Amino acid sequence: MIISRVEVTGAAVIIIDKLKRENGELMFHQSGGCCDGSSPMCFAKGDFIVGSSDVWLGQIHGCDFFMSEDQFEYWKHTQLTIDVTPGRGASFSLEIPLGVRFLIRSRLFELEELDHLTPIHLGPIEI
Repeated sequence: MIISRVEVTGAAVIIIDKLKRENGELMFHQSGGCCDGSSPMCFAKGDFIVGSSDVWLGQIHGCDFFMSEDQFEYWKHTQLTIDVTPGRGASFSLEIPLGVRFLIRSRLFELEELDHLTPIHLGPIEI
């Protein structure tokens, strides 16, 4: 049994579907940088260049989800759930015009789950 490192709520799926209709395939990235904090950012696939220090955590609703390697060190024992809330999105994230923003909810993995997590990959990945 594989346990996903990243999940998505039903409310976020509705927004992702709307953004897919408008923008095509999507991807997510969480940098943890100073300007965007730890908000996950949504881009049209290919509009954000994934670097060799980015970690692929899995997919949410068919969208690849990446995180900077430094940020991953803080979150590696945590399951992330992407949700949505009213408010202004971060920088260039696609949900901004919709009046909502993506956010992360988290929980620590149980010890017995750690051996069953989705494998991570560094850098760009073709799935």
